[in-house]
Amino acid sequence: MKNVLFVILSLSIVTNSLNAQTVISDDLMKFYTAEWKGERTVDGRPKVSDDLLKRLKNISIEEAWGVLRGEGFNNQFESGWKILHEGEAFVGRALTAQYMPLRPDVNKRILENGHNSGQIGASNSWPIDALQEGDVYVADCYGKIINGTLIGDNLGNAIYSKSKTGVIFDASSRDLEGLSKIEGFNAFVRDWDPSYLTEAMLTEINSPIRIGRATVFPGDAVLAKKEGVIFIPPHLLEKVVITAEFIGLKDTFGHQKLREGVYTPGQIDGKWSDDIKEAFLKWVDDNPDKVPMSKKELDEYLKNRTW
Repeated sequence: MKNVLFVILSLSIVTNSLNAQTVISDDLMKFYTAEWKGERTVDGRPKVSDDLLKRLKNISIEEAWGVLRGEGFNNQFESGWKILHEGEAFVGRALTAQYMPLRPDVNKRILENGHNSGQIGASNSWPIDALQEGDVYVADCYGKIINGTLIGDNLGNAIYSKSKTGVIFDASSRDLEGLSKIEGFNAFVRDWDPSYLTEAMLTEINSPIRIGRATVFPGDAVLAKKEGVIFIPPHLLEKVVITAEFIGLKDTFGHQKLREGVYTPGQIDGKWSDDIKEAFLKWVDDNPDKVPMSKKELDEYLKNRTW
């Protein structure tokens, strides 16, 4: 068994000529994300649709968490952040990076390999070079604060120009004042510190990482709000979004009918009768502007739902 495990671990690490880091191969990325049947990015990550990401932004952390828990995914949420713009939620596709405490001999070879492959400058800029529009840069730097500042305002501007989103760092950042001036950019970090990044090295790009109590895989859909950050496996994103939208739709209908005195709280809070279900479906048809999903999505959802 130990030999089998060793082989699996050995096969999971390859050298990528673009990022010059240890990363998951395309084949292993597809193996680990076999549930995902849709489009992929050029680096092999699952590429959830822009439409679902846009709709995800309107969903609460609690709604997303409830669906994931129901599917057995209990380790996808992390809290305890310092937030650049606390009231501004953002979403995107995770591009992951892992940092470790500096080991000079290993770091020397990482830098040599990267520079020989065309990378420029310090390695903490290399994940930024790999960003695509809609990505969220998610980095594990083992919670390092002092001398753990992965970016300042220069790299922050570079990140936003490529991704149009923000960052999630289990580490710190510097230049709070400068970063706050980047319109549309947001950052969830452990703290702010004026120091520079030292005694840390980039070891992996686009590999599974740990962010606090959450396991994050490249391509996960990221929902970052005031309560914290939830990382949604791509194959579950549609279910998360449509389930949450349906619950919101039911709540809107129920609240309206309670205000109008049509139903009692017990009728709305309990299992709905056939009459209420029919009234709800008619209300949906009469109020298309209140329905966030398509008619086809709603019909498919209702086929598999127990009221």
